[in-house]
Amino acid sequence: MREQVKEALDKIRPFLQRDGGDVELVDITDDGVVKVKLKGACHG
Repeated sequence: MREQVKEALDKIRPFLQRDGGDVELVDITDDGVVKVKLKGACHG
């Protein structure tokens, strides 16, 4: 599952970076909740 999430984030990353941001995978819980950290212009 981790690899699938990374692939999905890689697909949206260029759009975030175009606006001065990025996304980082923080964790995937045992029940499938994906936690990410928005960085740069996308934080908050």
